Amino acid sequence: MNLLMTKFQAYIALTRINRPIGIYLVLWPALWALWLVSEGVPDLSLLFIFVGGAVLMRSAGCVINDYADRDFDGHVERTCNRPLVTGIVSSKEALLFFAVLSLIAFGLVLTLNSLTVWLSFGAVFLAALYPFMKRHTHWPQVFLGAAFAWAIPMAFAAVSNEVPWQAWPLFIATLVWSLIYDTAYAVGDMQDDLKIGVKSTAILFGDKLVLWTAVFQLLMLGLLGWIGVLFSLDLPYFGSLVLVAAWFSYDLKRLAQKNAEIAFKVFLQNHWVGAIVLVGIAADYALKTYY
Repeated sequence: MNLLMTKFQAYIALTRINRPIGIYLVLWPALWALWLVSEGVPDLSLLFIFVGGAVLMRSAGCVINDYADRDFDGHVERTCNRPLVTGIVSSKEALLFFAVLSLIAFGLVLTLNSLTVWLSFGAVFLAALYPFMKRHTHWPQVFLGAAFAWAIPMAFAAVSNEVPWQAWPLFIATLVWSLIYDTAYAVGDMQDDLKIGVKSTAILFGDKLVLWTAVFQLLMLGLLGWIGVLFSLDLPYFGSLVLVAAWFSYDLKRLAQKNAEIAFKVFLQNHWVGAIVLVGIAADYALKTYY
């Protein structure tokens, strides 16, 4: 019984389901897209499918990430006790678990139209690709962003059976956002990553990390402002962007302290940026409906 409980806890640890920050970071952009394409509250069944898909695919992404990093995590203080490092879960079991989670998510997608089903293969591909890019490029965050943002074209396809060009600025804004928060996340692992040869934007930016973060923050805000124009959003939405700008300014001050623990807090709290934008979108459509 104890062995079964240990195994169960190890699988929970693999999915990070007990640390839902990653779910939020996947979910908020998906909900941005659903609200925009629906011009208000989306269908409840779609909400269920995309929330469930966010939970399942983020969990699957964590599993394949640990599989990809299994020979490196033992050398990093933060990850040295992960299940694949300790041997509680084998590599084959992890791959099987990744496949099961992906198939369950695919089962949800099969209830949608064929375009969304085809797009879902891209989600699995990007989720599996990202962990391996840390060996080859200082920009793995770009691939993470693409994986997290892929729910956006899927949301447009699920509602309208097409992916209009207006969906892609939202996709790029989400990708840029991932560069912002995941660079802060990578600050804490810089020393260990340098030792084992893992690459990241935090290492690439070095002493200019605050400057480059500010550049990407401005780019994201510009894209979100453009999205507001494209979708004819008004004061509630643009008011939310003012709040995001203030939040970003606070993050820059914290990152300037060059403290790994503070940088990790910047990452953990960044999902509130997504929540603020969603509230702005939802409030905008709610007021349009009311008036």
